[in-house]
Amino acid sequence: MCGIAGIMNLPANTTPPKEHELTQMLAAIRYRGPDESGIYLSNNVGLGNVRLSILDLTTGQQPISANDGRYWIVYNGEVFNYIELRKTLQAEGITFYTNTDTEVVLQAFIRWGSGCLQKFNGQFAIAIWDNQEQELFLARDRVGIRPLFYTQSQGQFIFCSEIKGIFQIPHVRREINHRALSQIFTFWTTLTPLTPFEQVFEVSPGHYMKIKNGKVESNAYWSLQFPLPGQYNRVGIDESVEELRGLFREAVKIRLRADVEVAAYLSGGIDSSVTTAFIHELEPGVLNTFSIGFKDRNFDETSFQLEAAKYFNTRHTAFTCSSEDIGQAFYDTIRHTEFPVLRTSPTPMYLLSKKVREQNIKVVITGEGADEMLAGYNIFKEDKIRRFWARSPQSDIRPLLLKKLYPYLPMMKDARIPILKMFFGYRLSDVDHACYSHLLRWHNTSRIQNYFSADVQLSLNNYEPLDEVSRLLGENFSQWGDLAKAQYLESTIFMSGYLLSSQGDRMAMANSVEGRYPFLDHRIMEYAASLPERFKLNSLNEKFILKKMMQGKIPDSILKRHKQAYRAPIHSSFTGTAAPEYVKELTREATLNSYGYFDAAKVQKLIHKLNLPGDVTEVENMALAGIISTQLLHHFFIEGHRQMSPADRPANLKIFRQE
Repeated sequence: MCGIAGIMNLPANTTPPKEHELTQMLAAIRYRGPDESGIYLSNNVGLGNVRLSILDLTTGQQPISANDGRYWIVYNGEVFNYIELRKTLQAEGITFYTNTDTEVVLQAFIRWGSGCLQKFNGQFAIAIWDNQEQELFLARDRVGIRPLFYTQSQGQFIFCSEIKGIFQIPHVRREINHRALSQIFTFWTTLTPLTPFEQVFEVSPGHYMKIKNGKVESNAYWSLQFPLPGQYNRVGIDESVEELRGLFREAVKIRLRADVEVAAYLSGGIDSSVTTAFIHELEPGVLNTFSIGFKDRNFDETSFQLEAAKYFNTRHTAFTCSSEDIGQAFYDTIRHTEFPVLRTSPTPMYLLSKKVREQNIKVVITGEGADEMLAGYNIFKEDKIRRFWARSPQSDIRPLLLKKLYPYLPMMKDARIPILKMFFGYRLSDVDHACYSHLLRWHNTSRIQNYFSADVQLSLNNYEPLDEVSRLLGENFSQWGDLAKAQYLESTIFMSGYLLSSQGDRMAMANSVEGRYPFLDHRIMEYAASLPERFKLNSLNEKFILKKMMQGKIPDSILKRHKQAYRAPIHSSFTGTAAPEYVKELTREATLNSYGYFDAAKVQKLIHKLNLPGDVTEVENMALAGIISTQLLHHFFIEGHRQMSPADRPANLKIFRQE
């Protein structure tokens, strides 16, 4: 795993990219690749890479060139089926000089052009320069596991694995986008390709770009698709279980390919237990596993984690973090997310990856993607119950089903029917709305925007983020089943924009750790999409086919436990006598007014309430996290932006020059 960066001159700029600017960009993300680094420079382009060596430890340094220097590549990620692709290319007469997947990616591009992306099974961000055609090619994996950002400024196209690298170029504008904030405070993330910053965009998941003669062209090469009703896979459940088992076994097998040790996370849930079970089957040797628990028992799953570790006889590292730990580490979390967040959940993942790295492990396999593709989240059940309730909206019985979904939320334990109707009844009868499954969640989240300052409210001018979702909807979306629509929204917005970014890549790579996700193998995603909805959500039994597949393979207590969302303490991390000093500073009236995003009086009223005994609502928790993280974003990238110095030079830097 690595970090990449580059500067390409557009026709308006004839000054060659500067070596020190590429060096500063790489220095800003050097934790993504602490082992070695390299830069390619020509008259019109500069490419850079910092490398975390996992495959071909000795000869895999980047940039790599081919065809006598016509093509140059910098690349972040893994193409797990590179061995098979290498054999195919060798059969066509292509000679390889390294054993790395990077060279396979480059030769595949030379052979098949953008069509190579359809052949890749992996997680990647790619930049390839064609010196003859003076064309830059950028691409990102199907679901956006690996990040890639870009901007245009003063006649240059600038890209990097992280936004902080782009901000090393002095003339790049640094300003937070108010519409992006409105999206984040609705969907938990921006809608691709928007980012929190003005004029900084992401290469959208499943897309590639070509930049030539000042023209920037973006094209989709993959998107998640579901069958029309009546066209689902007609194979029976038992046969489907066996087919899923074979696909998942292969997905895990190729993700074990590495020249370094591979470990796994054990969260105490089904998904991580499944991945661990398959690793144990494929490689029966001792496996290192890691988990994090919480001193606050409302969030802790330690007993299930230890039970799974004992069952699989792993070498397990478990540690516990407190609310105070989360409050302190949240500061660094936001420096790495580069996004405001509405939960503290990324922070324990940051602390967990730090523990992994302390044991000199670079790769972990995790269970992300199972909930999205096999209907594990409560939002899918909530959608089903609300649709059932909507058929008889006056019913006092049907809303009671919703109490079963969130037993871990204090407000739900003793909620009476009027409260349930008030909380879950938002647009109850609007069942034909394309985004019905998510309307309630997005509405509740959007209430945080009440904390925006008058200036931000004025600049938004009644902007409605929901109006923009339609451009992301897949072909034939309106004809899909209810669960398919909900899965698509969850996968393309929440999973890609938040889960795999703020909680995934950014937290692991902050500590030079690569995460691998077997459930996000595109073959499994496409197969899961093809399955009848009842194979995934059977009545209100989530991940039905996965549970059936794993009977007798993981502990029954884990297989049959109630679904509990991964959560972490919020208000207790930022309030009380142990409140971090940075929180006090960023929420002072003067600081809030200076930054300008939030109404200081409303924020201070919220914090005062949270310092008193009593229940705290989910919206109040989200508001607190969102306000603090937005203030931190401004603190890091607007107010206190840091230019890297020569002392920050990335490791083992090698320069390649071409006239």
